[in-house]
Amino acid sequence: MGTNKSYFTTMFGSSPIKPLQTHMAKVVACAKELPIFIENIITKDYTKAEKSQLKIAKLENEADELKRSLRMGLPKTLLMAVPREDLLEILTIQDEIANQAKDIAGIMIGRKMEIPGKMAEGMKSFVTQSVNAAVQADNAINELDELLISGFRGRITKTIETMIRKLDKIEHDTDKMERQLRVKLFSIEDKLPPVHVMFLYRIIEATGELADLAQRVGNRIELLMAKD
Repeated sequence: MGTNKSYFTTMFGSSPIKPLQTHMAKVVACAKELPIFIENIITKDYTKAEKSQLKIAKLENEADELKRSLRMGLPKTLLMAVPREDLLEILTIQDEIANQAKDIAGIMIGRKMEIPGKMAEGMKSFVTQSVNAAVQADNAINELDELLISGFRGRITKTIETMIRKLDKIEHDTDKMERQLRVKLFSIEDKLPPVHVMFLYRIIEATGELADLAQRVGNRIELLMAKD
C-alpha cells in the first residue's frame, strides 16, 4: 500500500494536470506512428507495416495503463482547481484517440488492405493532418498547468484560445480531405471488390474521427475556461 501511495504522490505531485499531460504525450506518440504505418501499407511493405502496427498497439496499451493509474489515483473528495469529472472526461477522450489509431492499424494489417493508387497521396495527407490535430490538442493540454497558476486569467487564456482556433482549423481541413477521399473512392469503387470498398470507407471515417476526438479535447479545455 505504501508503494502505491508513493507512486501516486510521484505521479500527481501538487497538480492533477501532470498525469493528464503524461497520458496525452503517450497518446500522441501512438497516433504519430500512424502515418508511418500508412506509408508502409501504400508501398505494400507488410513486414514493416506489421512492425509499425505492433508499435501502435504497444503504445496504446501503455496509454491504457496510464489511464487506469490516473483514474485510481485521482482524489475523489479533495477540492481541486479542476473538477475531477472534467479531468476524467478529458482523459477518456484522449484515450479514445489512441484506441482509434490502434483500431485503424489493426483492421488494415489484419486484412492486408491496399490503398488504390489514385487515393494514395490524399490518404497520406489526410492521415497526417488528422494526427496533426492530436498534436495540437497535446499543445493545448501542455499549457493547462500555467492556466491553473494564472487562475484562468491573463495572457495564457489568449494563448490557449489561439491554439484551440488552430485545432478547429486543422479539424476543418480534415473534414474537407475526408470528403475529397470519399469522392475519389466513389469514382473507382465499381472497379474494386465490394468488401474492400466497405473497409476503405470505414478507414476513411475512422481517420476523420481521430481528428474529431482531438477537437473534442480542445472543446473540453474551452469549457474549463468558461466555467471559471
